[in-house]
Amino acid sequence: MTNAEIAKNLVELVGGKDNIRSVENCMTRCRFELVDESLADIEKIKKSEGALGVVNENGQLQVIYGPGKVTKITSEVKKIVGNRVLIGEEAVKATKEKLKEKNDTPFKRGLKKLGSVFIPLIPLFIACGLILAINNICNVQFGDAYKATNAAKIIGLIGNGVFGILPILVGVNAAKVFGSDMPMMGGVIGSILNAATLADITLFGKPLTAGRGGIISVILVVILSVYIEKAVRKVVPEVLDLFVTPIVTLTVSLLAAFAVLQPIGGFISDSIGALVANTVASENIVVSAFSGIISGALFLPLVMTGMHQALTPIHTDLIANYGYTLLLPVLATAGMAQVGATFAVLRKTKNERLKKTAKNGLIPGILGIGEPLIYGITLPLGKPFLGACLGAGVGGAVMALFKVGSVALGVSGLPLALLIADGKMVQFLIGVVASYVAGYFFTSILGFEDPVE
Repeated sequence: MTNAEIAKNLVELVGGKDNIRSVENCMTRCRFELVDESLADIEKIKKSEGALGVVNENGQLQVIYGPGKVTKITSEVKKIVGNRVLIGEEAVKATKEKLKEKNDTPFKRGLKKLGSVFIPLIPLFIACGLILAINNICNVQFGDAYKATNAAKIIGLIGNGVFGILPILVGVNAAKVFGSDMPMMGGVIGSILNAATLADITLFGKPLTAGRGGIISVILVVILSVYIEKAVRKVVPEVLDLFVTPIVTLTVSLLAAFAVLQPIGGFISDSIGALVANTVASENIVVSAFSGIISGALFLPLVMTGMHQALTPIHTDLIANYGYTLLLPVLATAGMAQVGATFAVLRKTKNERLKKTAKNGLIPGILGIGEPLIYGITLPLGKPFLGACLGAGVGGAVMALFKVGSVALGVSGLPLALLIADGKMVQFLIGVVASYVAGYFFTSILGFEDPVE
């Protein structure tokens, strides 16, 4: 039998081309992902010409042909199957599973935990952020006359509510996420690290600073406290646990904080502020634009790998220290550019299922919910994903040049307009349009292989 005949027979034995989700090969094996594995006749495949064995592993049916031979047979199988690209819900599920398996490393699990610290706070960020945004708009429109009113003061008080106790809230959540049996201990640590009376204490010849390092210091100290708590609990008799464990944990954690961790947190926080000031926030338009391009273009790959989790505390720290984050609008252009890329796909494709998936994902995408588009459209098709990344680079440059900042995090897409600082809503919308247009343009130029029905 020729390689083409072997491939034709193999396709029939695995349940036909409609039962094949994808087919690839490694050095020795032809690897199938099937719609329904029960349709594959394993025994006949084992006995088929050229087959050296069959392995069913991690949801893949792997037929062993050996080096060289497998490449030729897989190539023939692909000719029969055609360009079958998963789209819609199938693509979302399959892509997420692959990325989850690939990204399940200790480092990335740590980043996920870090992001989880802030998830319960997002509704508060949104609520207080919207209130602050209203206040900021009124400040810009009505000036000092408005600022002196009781209404302005009350609105400002409410809007800053979450930020006033942010170290305590972060401390409690961090202790929960990292496994403490005394989560309120995290809140106490957050409160002490931000106590005004720290300025009255001199250590190593220098006065301590209240709130040095912001929430970054709080997280570092809380993580240490969890390790201390677990270590102490292993050696302390149960009858003394209630007294000894909290005392030792709190005392040792805070001594380490004052001597080492708070200065480290302060250095990290200051470095983040300096980095933003000298890149996206730079007055040099070339530096600012280039920083926006790089940040916007790389954000979607960060989301794919789970690395974006590390940005949440950075946004929060910037908002707590400066009142807004310039990074969020820049990075949000990635989702906006995906909308433009999806419009380009919708215009070109003849695949009715892909058209339906694109239409269903566009409204959520415009509102800042990007999963249906990234996992259901752009990433499975390949080139539209690259088009979205390039489009985000253009949108990121526009946001950076206009110095568009957000007073809170938690929303993306068009709703982010409600959280824009200093009345720059129009500039933000220009950035949105630029992202849409650029995503559409680059995807149209790059093109893509239209999936077969």
